[in-house]
Amino acid sequence: MIVVKFGGHAMKDENGNFARAISAAQKVGEQVVVVHGGGPQIDVALKAKGIVSTWVGGFRVTTQEIFDVVEDVLVNQVGNEVAATLGKVGIKAQAMSARTLPTVIANKRTQLIDGTPADLGLVGNVQRVNPAALLELLEQGIVPVVAPVSSDEDLKTGLNVNADFAAAAIAASLGASSLIVMTDVAGIYRNWPDKDSLIDIISASELEAIKVGFAEGMAPKVQAALDALSFGAKAVRIIDGTDPDSFASALAGTGGTLVVA
Repeated sequence: MIVVKFGGHAMKDENGNFARAISAAQKVGEQVVVVHGGGPQIDVALKAKGIVSTWVGGFRVTTQEIFDVVEDVLVNQVGNEVAATLGKVGIKAQAMSARTLPTVIANKRTQLIDGTPADLGLVGNVQRVNPAALLELLEQGIVPVVAPVSSDEDLKTGLNVNADFAAAAIAASLGASSLIVMTDVAGIYRNWPDKDSLIDIISASELEAIKVGFAEGMAPKVQAALDALSFGAKAVRIIDGTDPDSFASALAGTGGTLVVA
């Protein structure tokens, strides 16, 4: 079982490498779940509506107005596009909302990764995952393509969950052998932006000790990796999703930064 976080500029997949790599994984008996982001697409939709959004500590501050756009873009646009891309190489895939079923239950996040209190609006902090719908699709040979929006416990309030955290929680709930996080850089750098400081492999305890040194967009990815391992995922690999060959390499067990328990 492999869970893949697919997002950012990596989502262009203009050459179909991502889809073909998933197809190859399925052919050797691997089950795959895709959790997608959609930041660039959300930015375009917000701009078209004249809505200004701000970021704090790697999180998009989410008003109800912004959440409505986020949910619409992720569920009705991006998820369907990813599923269609997979379908082009013969993969059975189904887009789904983690809120609708519900699969991911969250509460409001009230602090940043470093513990600083913050008013982030309708940003979700994952509480638990109900994997029943995912397992049902996987049993049918279908790749779930999951939009990371969620509900709170009363199933009424929609929350915007960071895709890295949603993927980590889903990977843990499924006992995944690996969580692959596709991002816009080659992996985790010990001394960003020094590209010579790329970490090939690191233990969760060592990463925990240095995590305060990461800022903005990388901070949630680092925390998501630690969360996935602490809750039962076997390994996390963070890779450059803009490199057309990186995902296939990750499936083969190489590239990026490998974080182990």
